[in-house]
Amino acid sequence: MLNKLSFKFLWPGSGATRVRGNAAEDAALAHLLAQGLRLVERNYRTPGRGGGEIDLILRESDGTLVFVEVRARADASRGGAAASVGAVKQRRIVLAARHYLLRRRHPPPCRFDVVAIDGERIEWIKGAFEAI
Repeated sequence: MLNKLSFKFLWPGSGATRVRGNAAEDAALAHLLAQGLRLVERNYRTPGRGGGEIDLILRESDGTLVFVEVRARADASRGGAAASVGAVKQRRIVLAARHYLLRRRHPPPCRFDVVAIDGERIEWIKGAFEAI
């Protein structure tokens, strides 16, 4: 269960967007670590404008590299957190993942997941989208 004190939603534009984002990522990371994944990197960004960002990069016990987008909404109205990961966001995540994998001589199997947080409910969507 999420800690209500550390994961409260503040009004957009109040300068607290990054605080909310960090709290959501902390909650998602704790959830994934409890499921046996291991953190590789957090907030990986490609250089330059128009690049992409990956909230969390983790590794499954079988070696699969998991690129995770974390989305949080106060509640599930208007489609909820998962629905907010649209095609443009997916393309940016894939771009960042490809950039990240360029550093590796032999890239491992990979997967794109979404952790959607609606209120206090966390949903881990494995294989939420594919690289196209």
